[in-house]
This record gives sequence, structure tokens and C-alpha cells, in this order.
Amino acid sequence: MAKVISLGIHIVDVLGRPVSEIPSGQNLAILDEIRMTVAGTAAGASVDMAKLGLEVIAMGAIGNDEIGEFLLGVMQRYGIDTTHIKRKAEAQTSATMLPIRPNGERPALHVIGANGELTYSDVDLDIIAQAQFLHLGGTPLLLKLDGEPASRVLRHAQESGAITTYDLLGIPSPDLAQKVEMCLPYVDYFMPNYEESIMIAGISDRRDILRYFLDRGAKHVVLKLGDGGSSVGLYDNGRFEEIRVASFKVPVVDSTGCGDAYNAGFIKGLSLGWSLQEAAKLASACGGLTIQGLGSDAGIVDFEHTMEFMARSKTLPLPN
Repeated sequence: MAKVISLGIHIVDVLGRPVSEIPSGQNLAILDEIRMTVAGTAAGASVDMAKLGLEVIAMGAIGNDEIGEFLLGVMQRYGIDTTHIKRKAEAQTSATMLPIRPNGERPALHVIGANGELTYSDVDLDIIAQAQFLHLGGTPLLLKLDGEPASRVLRHAQESGAITTYDLLGIPSPDLAQKVEMCLPYVDYFMPNYEESIMIAGISDRRDILRYFLDRGAKHVVLKLGDGGSSVGLYDNGRFEEIRVASFKVPVVDSTGCGDAYNAGFIKGLSLGWSLQEAAKLASACGGLTIQGLGSDAGIVDFEHTMEFMARSKTLPLPN
């Protein structure tokens, strides 16, 4: 069983659906469903990786509060090692309120909280040196870890023999590109979505985006394109290659956590020694399962169930 360190933001989401509009004044809107879930580019991916059968060690920060207790309890029930999650007395556990629109879109109301207090000294480099994978997620909300400290962690992981994967959040920040690009030379798989990529690179052509991040040091770029599928870009002996994989045709409930589920599936595929095409297809299946339910932990049951879904389900046509 592959050992994965999942380092970065840990969030508790409170989600409700469907929300067409926020009631005025103190009026009431009746929803079909409200849930609390463990989420974030580190914690959400951790839950999905654990479901898929990976050994997961979580690294991040939470507050000394009931929200944090909920987060730990859920992660521990999935068998995730939470002993390296730090408590920050000066901040609450990060949380987000998500009113989910009928089409699955998710505007967010967010508290950065303890994620902003995670520092380089909180990271256990010795444990990372023993892992097969390090997944880093959370730029630019890791206020004290982003940029140069994060690049040091990734470099340490690579030099210790770990495969490094890196995801971020599409939140405008004046130095977002700088923080990301400092990390890319130590990233084996950079895994942004299309909107995040445009925000950083300032270009919209898919192949140009892949080349942009490859030219800045990433060994592979895994670009998530929603219902347009995903693309893996790499240089093979100096020649640019693109591997394209379609998304699955499924009913859309909530897109929260689909990117994290994709990342989890891709890492699982890599851990099995699969080709990039096969890993991306498993990743797409994980995203396709998650989008059918409310919250980032929806859809995925275990590896076998995901494989069955992948075998029986149809895919959407790939756009040009």
C-alpha cells in the first residue's frame, strides 16, 4: 500500500442545495439537503485517497474548536493518520459555507482560519522522507507556507525519492503566479484546473497552458477541464506531448471537491504503476462520481466501486 502525505489546507464545508437566491431580510428558504463535510485541496483529497485504499498521512493546521474535532473525527474514521495535524490556538478551524446552485455551481463564503497559520516548522520532513508521494494543496491560502517555504518542502520530498503532486485554489492574489512558479521545479505533477491556469498564465489555449507550466519546471501538467475532460502535458526527449482523457457523462448535483477527487484518483493510478492515460481515466471517474452528490466526499465508495463505474459509464465527447 502506497504511503501518501497530504499537506495543505483542511476545511470543514457546510453545504446546502439547491439555492437559487439568498432570501431577503430574515425570510426563509427551504432546501432539499444540508451537509457538513471535510474538504480542501489537502483534506478533501485525503478522504478520497483513503477510500481508494491508499495509506494517507495528513499534515495541516486546525483550531482548538468543535469544527476541528469534527474534521479529525471524520478523517480518523476513514483511517487517515491525523497525528501530524497541528492545533493553532490563535485561529479557528477553516470553514466554508457553500450555497449550491441548481446547476451545481458553488459560490463560497470562507474563513481562512488556521490554514493561514501553518508554517514550515510545522511540517515533519522526516515523515515526508519516508513517503512514496507528497501531495501539496492550498496556495494561496497557506499564507505562511506558500512560495519559498513550500518549494523547500517539495524539494526535500523529491530528493528523498517521493513523487510530488501540487494543486491550488483559484483565488486571485497579486503574487499567485510567483508563489506557484517557485514550486514548479520540484513538482512531478502540477494539477490545476483551466480557470486557475488562466489566472496564473494569462493565456487560454489549452496546449499553450500546458507548455507554460512545463517551461517553468513542472515535469508533467495535469489540466482539469470540467466536462471538457483533462489533459496531461509533458516533454518526451524535448518533444511536447499531450494525453487527453474524456469526462464521464453523469448528472450534475454539486461540483464541490471534484478536482480533489480527480487528484486522488490520479495518485491512486500512479501508485499502481498505471500509464498516464489510465491514471487520468481513473481520476476522471472519481470526479464523475463526486459531482453526482452533495459535498466533496460524495460518490466515491472504494476502489472496486470506482472501477465498476468506470467500466459501465459513458464518456462525453472531447472538444477540439
